[in-house]
Amino acid sequence: MPSRKGPVHVATTSRKYKGKASETHLLRRTYREEGKVKHETVGNISHLPSEIIDIVRLALKGEVFSGVQDDLEIMRSLPHGHVAAVLGTIRKLKLDTIVSADACSQRGLVLAMIVSRILAPCSKLATTRGLSTQTLSTSLGDVLGVESADVGELYRAMDWLIARQTDVENALAASHLSNGSLVLYDVTSVYVEGEKSPLAQRGYNRDGKKGKKQIVLGLLCSVHGCPIAVEVFEGNTADPKTLASQINKIRTRFGLSRVVIVGDRGMITEARIRDDLRCEPGIDWITALRAPAIRKLVQNDSLQLSLFDEKDLAEISDPDYPGERLVVCKNPFLA
Repeated sequence: MPSRKGPVHVATTSRKYKGKASETHLLRRTYREEGKVKHETVGNISHLPSEIIDIVRLALKGEVFSGVQDDLEIMRSLPHGHVAAVLGTIRKLKLDTIVSADACSQRGLVLAMIVSRILAPCSKLATTRGLSTQTLSTSLGDVLGVESADVGELYRAMDWLIARQTDVENALAASHLSNGSLVLYDVTSVYVEGEKSPLAQRGYNRDGKKGKKQIVLGLLCSVHGCPIAVEVFEGNTADPKTLASQINKIRTRFGLSRVVIVGDRGMITEARIRDDLRCEPGIDWITALRAPAIRKLVQNDSLQLSLFDEKDLAEISDPDYPGERLVVCKNPFLA
């Protein structure tokens, strides 16, 4: 049977050589093999100061070195691991240099707001409390060199960032988009309190806040879901009406001559295909047909349900969709 090794301990041996005394401190483990006691050396700590060796010796015995306990007093301990993880990811993605190639106070505040939004979403006022040296709750402010900030400074940093929006979006597009790539596009809306925003209008409300004005936001993403560009529209703007400006952005600002835009059936409608997409060479699209259009395919015998007898996916054609590729898929749950 294999021998069972004991716990590691500090073994100290002394010797004299040419009239000089010396000590060797080894980390050892004792075990018995075939009835004989043997020793296994797992490390040599002789190079360490004697006080550190004493701490190691006591720690391996499960005891506490009283000298350390008396001399050290923990005044404050700030959580750091999650801050390091998020900031490390930001730097790996080079988002900090995309925001600004030059390190400055505004960039530090913007990065602090991004990290805070990921770790613990809260108001700007609560964010300032998390950065202040008197009330900070993580190591974020210290790591970014932001010793304190008030709400006004955060809003001024956001004004500084929005002036850089075009440069930031162009840099993201250059990194994540290329000719022939897919571009995902969708919109959402957020309701607005107050009456001062010129963009706030009443429209299709997704928040369930009846009677509230809203603004509409359109977001372009790469095929992997990386946000590339965002645009804000008046709250009464219909989703399909936002598509033309995105095509212009892709063409003129990002300099792409061929892309495939992916959008839902409420975004890429027949009218948008006719007015905005077909007239743009190099712009293709992927979307879904509405239920009446699918029903018409069945009535015209372009879509035969027997296609799904063996497979749930098929490619068909129809005279109403010249030059378009129609892919049909059977959903057994809906069926």
